[in-house]
Amino acid sequence: MSVNRRDLLRGAATAGALGLAWPLSSRMTVAQAEEAAAQLGATWDEAPFTLGVASGDPVPHGVALWTRLAPKPMEFEQPLADTVEVGWEVATDRAFRRRVARGTVAATAGLGHSVHVPVSGLEPGAQYYYRFQALGKVSRIGRTRTAPVGPVRRVRFASANCQAFHDGFYAAHAGIAREELDFVVHLGDYVYEHGQVGGNPLRDHEGPEVLTLPSYRRRHALYKSDPSLRDAHAAHPWFITWDDHEVVNDYSGTTPALRARRSAAYQAWFEHMPVRPDHPTSPRIHRRRSWGDLLDLSILDLRQYRSAQNLPDGTILGADQKTWLKDQVTGAGEAWHCWVNSIMLSQLAKPGGDGYMFTDQWDGFLAERKEVLTHVAQSGLEDFVVITGDWHSAFVDDIRPDFDDPATPVIGTEFTAHSVSSGAYSPEWNATNGPKLGAANPHLKYFEGNRYGYDVYEVTPRRWSTQMRVIGDRRDPRSPVSTLTTFHVDRGRPGSYEDRGTITSPAQYRRH
Repeated sequence: MSVNRRDLLRGAATAGALGLAWPLSSRMTVAQAEEAAAQLGATWDEAPFTLGVASGDPVPHGVALWTRLAPKPMEFEQPLADTVEVGWEVATDRAFRRRVARGTVAATAGLGHSVHVPVSGLEPGAQYYYRFQALGKVSRIGRTRTAPVGPVRRVRFASANCQAFHDGFYAAHAGIAREELDFVVHLGDYVYEHGQVGGNPLRDHEGPEVLTLPSYRRRHALYKSDPSLRDAHAAHPWFITWDDHEVVNDYSGTTPALRARRSAAYQAWFEHMPVRPDHPTSPRIHRRRSWGDLLDLSILDLRQYRSAQNLPDGTILGADQKTWLKDQVTGAGEAWHCWVNSIMLSQLAKPGGDGYMFTDQWDGFLAERKEVLTHVAQSGLEDFVVITGDWHSAFVDDIRPDFDDPATPVIGTEFTAHSVSSGAYSPEWNATNGPKLGAANPHLKYFEGNRYGYDVYEVTPRRWSTQMRVIGDRRDPRSPVSTLTTFHVDRGRPGSYEDRGTITSPAQYRRH
């Protein structure tokens, strides 16, 4: 049987690239649609562990393990008993000859047959392997790592964000899976809530806008149909925060009309993420995590507690989280301090100075931003770096307590990473507006919006280095990865500088 490229793409989009529960093209049989899906690289792990395995939130003596039983991942109802016993085991070797922990856990229909195992009693700074068993089947093997304690000479980790399924394949996640990393940070927009985009994309959403728990579950399952995403989860432990599209675009956490939808979306997010057991409809995701004495992470939740934008007393953090964050600053030690931040912290004024590009980010909460950054400056906190997603383009910014006053000191650096696949502005827009953004924002040091990928951070006691890793083509699931440019921050010297070896790389703006 022969399928040409045009029919392959059309059939994969129409059949959802999976050939499971979606309408099929009248031009293709079920067998052809399944062949098209296979040729496009869309696969499932073996049932019932179709969505793969993952680990997350590593601490010195433990880590959270995750899987979800979903024999029919795109169906609203799974052909499973209400409760299924799932076995799990952890070993120091891939052959599981040296098992160090094991147990069983109940996967229930009420939580989508998801499994969250908070493993404890492990050794700090050690690598482990894990797997699950259920219904006579064994999952793939995952690899994870616990956080070290005491002196650490180096940490290497990656961040990813904004992975719209319909905008391209996850070659960036394939790259992350191949990297030698201690952990991964996901900065939000793991899934998108809207309906099909149409226009014959490489692949599309499986149906209309998602509103209910079953439809959010199916949307998460769709995104995990990309094998590169499953590989990246199986390769490294993840820290995870969220942004808006896990629920709905630009939502406020305090909007009463969204409570039922938000609860459904939060539960589906919980059911599909390697997080510790928590309240599934209102999980507490802001937390501090340390990697020995080298790195402190403050993982922020910038959606659940926020007010509406552009209010004089508006909040993006909420009162309790703001107090917690300021306490982290006050009690900070000698490590590098990194805020895991889903939306841009730095000011981004429009060209010409007429307001801000977007007030859904911290620009819509001016008083609170100035308050917390002034607290950072007055506390004497040093070695402060913020990693950010959301913009679908790369930025490097100096952080000041008052962005409208260039006389205030530089207190840190913000790195905003490219998206995994979500569409950015056009190359023409970037070329025209990159210099204008630089002129309107004197703290902006670099802007590049024509590429997609992820960032890799290598941190030592002397220097923080950010490598912007980019793919060649979102349309190619096996696209190669390269380093576009590298920026450094030296210990004890706030502000960044570009590596001499990459300073001639393409960009739409760089401040010389």
